[in-house]
Amino acid sequence: MKLYEGGVYLVNGHDIVEENSMTQPVSREEAAKNTMAYGILEAHNTSGNMKKLQIKFDKLTSHDITFVGIIQTARASGLEKFPVPYVLTNCHNSLCAVGGTINEDDHMFGLTCAKKYGGVYVPPHQAVIHQYAREMLAGGGKMILGSDSHTRYGALGTMAMGEGGGELVKQLLSQTYDINMPGVVAIYLKGEPRPGVGPQDVALAIIGKVFANGYVKNKVMEFVGPGVSGLSADFRIGIDVMTTETTCLSSIWQTDDTIEEFYEIHGRKEDYKKLQPGNVAYYDGCVEVDLSEIKPMIAMPFHPSNTYTIDELNENLDDILSDVEKKAQVSLDGKVPFTLRDKVVDGKLYVDQGIIAGCAGGGFENICAAADILRGTSIGADAFTLSVYPASTPIYMELAKNGVLADLMATGAVVKTAFCGPCFGAGDTPANNAFSIRHTTRNFPNREGSKIQNGQISSVALMDARSIAATAANKGFLTSAESFTGTYTGQKYFFDKTIYENRIFDSKGVADPDVEIQFGPNIKDWPEMPELAENLVLKVVSEIHDPVTTTDELIPSGETSSYRSNPLGLAEFTLSRKDPEYVGRAKEIQKAQKAIQEGKCPLEAVPELQQVMETIQKQFPEIGEGNLGIGSTIFAVKPGDGSAREQAASCQKVLGGWANIANEYATKRYRSNLINWGMLPFLIQDGDLPFENGDYLLFPDVRKAVAEKAENISGYVVKSEGLREFKVTLGELTDDEREIILKGCLINYNRK
Repeated sequence: MKLYEGGVYLVNGHDIVEENSMTQPVSREEAAKNTMAYGILEAHNTSGNMKKLQIKFDKLTSHDITFVGIIQTARASGLEKFPVPYVLTNCHNSLCAVGGTINEDDHMFGLTCAKKYGGVYVPPHQAVIHQYAREMLAGGGKMILGSDSHTRYGALGTMAMGEGGGELVKQLLSQTYDINMPGVVAIYLKGEPRPGVGPQDVALAIIGKVFANGYVKNKVMEFVGPGVSGLSADFRIGIDVMTTETTCLSSIWQTDDTIEEFYEIHGRKEDYKKLQPGNVAYYDGCVEVDLSEIKPMIAMPFHPSNTYTIDELNENLDDILSDVEKKAQVSLDGKVPFTLRDKVVDGKLYVDQGIIAGCAGGGFENICAAADILRGTSIGADAFTLSVYPASTPIYMELAKNGVLADLMATGAVVKTAFCGPCFGAGDTPANNAFSIRHTTRNFPNREGSKIQNGQISSVALMDARSIAATAANKGFLTSAESFTGTYTGQKYFFDKTIYENRIFDSKGVADPDVEIQFGPNIKDWPEMPELAENLVLKVVSEIHDPVTTTDELIPSGETSSYRSNPLGLAEFTLSRKDPEYVGRAKEIQKAQKAIQEGKCPLEAVPELQQVMETIQKQFPEIGEGNLGIGSTIFAVKPGDGSAREQAASCQKVLGGWANIANEYATKRYRSNLINWGMLPFLIQDGDLPFENGDYLLFPDVRKAVAEKAENISGYVVKSEGLREFKVTLGELTDDEREIILKGCLINYNRK
């Protein structure tokens, strides 16, 4: 795999020419317009300025962890009808055993909202969000926005993006998605995958190459080259969904007869569109991938970029497992002992659990290939278990018809319904100290459901379904799929949408305003949020120095998802697995802001503020009653990797958070979530931090600085001996984003 240092030209869709070697008379600016990404973005841009995009999407999609909050936010802003098709799937909070009636109340909220506002409602266990979108929503040249980070349908010619709920609210209110024109990086595929190599292997190889160096961060990955045509639709989809783990903005692939056949199989041939770059297209970078050189891969805990070949791991077990332990202590803050070396039995690595599931692993071809490897074997009667989750009921039905389902069950594998739970800790949670291999999307710490604060830890490695099946056939000892010497039957897929026609509510875009929304007792309105004050006094209530902080660490997934519809209830879990003291500290200083809103003295609510304000007023005597906001902030080196869940920001906000301070934000979507919840996305230069956890910070004239687009903002650490100045910046903000921050949140900005 090769990463080009500078820009490249792709000539005739086949030849890579480095920028300094290009002799054809075409400018870089004109050639950049010949990418597929440029054409799709131009068709959806409403600003008239291709440097400053204002995008309107064709369709929206959300699942049951996010749609309640999104619709509640839009309702508070005057929502009357969904202006574009909006699909509400129920694939995350599907198990009502987790949360009791809470989850089903959310589902009924979704159904009644789909009726009232003119949407589509997909009941639990019918399909995971992204498989339904592939089967029923994607279209060539279209754009889809989803409130899940793995909203990626580029292999089908659809540019899709995963964002926090605030960005979907804007679309529901006929507003736009505002970004600078992103860079576009070519992912040039050549060669053919060797037997036993699946899409997850290719994806992990790419992630391992580009994540740490930020090569594609906030850019569009454009898949081109002769290697594309040799891949099936399912194979392309399996690579594409994992592009999220590179921190790219979106993805798009050249399309051909294979993708046209995909649409035809799904009864939507008219939605196919042939896409390919122009004769001379310019890219801001290029990742050249020789598919024939990729071997079965494994991403060890606790990140999809922590990659090795399976052969490399098996040959160097002690060294690699030792390195995993060292990395784990960073992720786990040394709070629990962690080792995988006790899984080595007679020189081989024993695995406790295998899972093939969700938007990444639950595709038809992945499951059929796994069945080919497992057919006639047994997973054994020891600790190892294997669970398979087809990504949709139509896939499940076809597996039943063609005999694959019976083949899998005969081995001891358990086949379950469409559900995203294993991907975020709400299903198949391993035992303490267990090691799980999964064809799913992420393996962050805690994501499989362990609870560090309770001393419980297990871990996940990501692998392709084929090597998971080979491991299962070997009774749980880690095995590469290249060891399989049999044949892959290559079953043909037949899509039957009868079950969808029987079970899914589709309003066809017709709203019925007479429908009453069904609320459960857990579904709460957002609390009142004040505007940005002229001056801010913020207490640092958490300080995180991990190289990257995931959204799962900011707000845990798993059983907490039952409280997603209750802003204050969910907020009690904020940072609970990373910094259990955070919530108490944030709520204590929040008492001061609540006192201000009630017309009371904040110094009486939080007595330690007396000394803080006395120190501040020696230098800034004008700061005080009537011009002061008080709350909390956190520092993290690089927060926001992973999920699009806006609750990572909103939970901080409802606990009185006014800002994050970071050296860098891991993803655009997390920074957007901060902004949409009225939180200042401060940036501070990497180096010696001028403050520490527990310090008070003053930001005088911060409202003026935001409004007047100040390049630098002065902050002060409040110490007993006086104020120590430091500088922060906000990065680029649109005028609307500044107004959202000034108003206090997107709800206030839109409230009628």
